[in-house]
Amino acid sequence: MAQRFPGTTRQKLIRDARLVVVKIGSAVLTREGRLHRATINHLGADLAELRRTGRQVIVVSSGAVASGLKSLGLTGMPKAIVEKQAAAAVGQQVLLGAWSDVFRKAGVAIGQVLLTADDLDHRTRYLNARHTLQRLLHHGVVPIVNENDSVSFEEIRMGDNDHLSALVTTLVSAQLLVLLTNVDGLHAGGPDGPVIGEVTAGAAARAHVTGERSAAGTGGMITKLEAAELVGRSGIGAIIANGGKRNVLRRIIAGEAVGTFFHPTPSRLDPRRRWLATATRARGSLVVDAGARRAIVRRGASLLPSGILAVQGRFEAGAVVRICAEDGTAFARGLVSYAAEEIDRVRGKKGAELPAILGYRYVDEIVHRNDLVIEPGAE
Repeated sequence: MAQRFPGTTRQKLIRDARLVVVKIGSAVLTREGRLHRATINHLGADLAELRRTGRQVIVVSSGAVASGLKSLGLTGMPKAIVEKQAAAAVGQQVLLGAWSDVFRKAGVAIGQVLLTADDLDHRTRYLNARHTLQRLLHHGVVPIVNENDSVSFEEIRMGDNDHLSALVTTLVSAQLLVLLTNVDGLHAGGPDGPVIGEVTAGAAARAHVTGERSAAGTGGMITKLEAAELVGRSGIGAIIANGGKRNVLRRIIAGEAVGTFFHPTPSRLDPRRRWLATATRARGSLVVDAGARRAIVRRGASLLPSGILAVQGRFEAGAVVRICAEDGTAFARGLVSYAAEEIDRVRGKKGAELPAILGYRYVDEIVHRNDLVIEPGAE
């Protein structure tokens, strides 16, 4: 049975998109450790055409590490993070120079924005990144975004540019994310099946993929599905398409049935909760009893110390944590008012007991309801 998609159609969502984030993977941009200039040229022409239609564009470009491999005498993607950092330091200038050449011919200025996961974990830096991107767009500049691979290390890496592109999409409240890769879209039943034209991201979509990764990049189809799910939670549509095909972006914007379109789900998240839900990494977990779970999910209550059964991880006050049921299933995320050690001391107690146990009391709530967001499907 064909899947039904309530709400706005694919064509209308694409037609109404005024700000588009386009992520281009290493497998599209590079060949044998070198940038493929012909591909960059035709994608650059498409991106310039998008701007001529009145749309704003942000490009999330992979390829820095792969572009620097041969200069370092490397024959393949290194496993050691320090080797990737070195390759990125060499390759980033090559990559940006290639994009600069393409956009200069179209009379368009570009600006480089390098981000790490830490930049989006902290609310103030998250807003600073948002304001920078918005100001570049205001001045008609096309931001070229990449992870700051030359200084990132394992604890702060975003993992892949699919995830980064989804975070950037929600960061700037874009209306469409286009993920360009080296396949035509999500194939039904595996790589030999037909391309699925439209789908809602989730378990049904994941059943069609394995955990493969490309030789040039760090992601595979599964990371693209995760990106589509992440932006979908914020009411934003996503497309996976083949970036090696001529005029692919023009055809997408023209409404042609190119690639796989992921329908978004209606979003009720305000900007702050959107940041909590999508842009932050959980630093630990709080396991709560059934009563606390019901109060949070059904009544929108705050999390009090009396409902907490266990504390997992080490974190400070103000960190984002997962809130889990007794079976370990995460059903919410939130900002804690106390550090892990403090919460462990007061778990299972009433708020009035905090001063006697800790010697002080900031607030009664461990996580206030205004700092909570419920995970999809938990209601």
